[in-house]
Amino acid sequence: MSTPPLAGAGMPPGAFSGTQAQAAREVNTASLCRIGQETVQDIVFRTMEIFQLLRNMQLPNGVTYHTGTYQDRLGKLQEHLRQLSILFRKLRLVYDKCNENCAGLDPVPIEQLIPYVEEDGSKHDDRGATSQLRFATEERREIMEVNKKLKQKNQQLKQIMDQLRNLIWDINAMLAMRN
Repeated sequence: MSTPPLAGAGMPPGAFSGTQAQAAREVNTASLCRIGQETVQDIVFRTMEIFQLLRNMQLPNGVTYHTGTYQDRLGKLQEHLRQLSILFRKLRLVYDKCNENCAGLDPVPIEQLIPYVEEDGSKHDDRGATSQLRFATEERREIMEVNKKLKQKNQQLKQIMDQLRNLIWDINAMLAMRN
């Protein structure tokens, strides 16, 4: 069997410390949040397993039960609870580390986190908002005018259809009288 090389065996002395430093740099706030999310998912999974075990356990209410089965299930339950407490400690460490990393950051207003496209590429100002408002009101006014004209045309078409219907009715009545 071969053993892994030691730090001094054919490798430069700083080789391991460099990889450790790189790994420490890779643990940023985003990766901590991912680790925290995975930990929360593990906590939920373990909790569901605990409830499943509790649902399957019988209460010692005077009914004879198998001591071996009971002890086995109790051992599993205690192991899940121990793992759950470890996961909560891990989550607390991740939370504290994230807070420590974000302590020096200035809070950013939520409005600045929402990206938007600007027409001229400059900062959003009041002139842009007023021009957009003016454009929107003009567009609304034009739409209202078009709707009004459409209603008038629809009324005219309805009158013409009524006149044609009456004319056809009269023609059919005259043809019926002639026969």
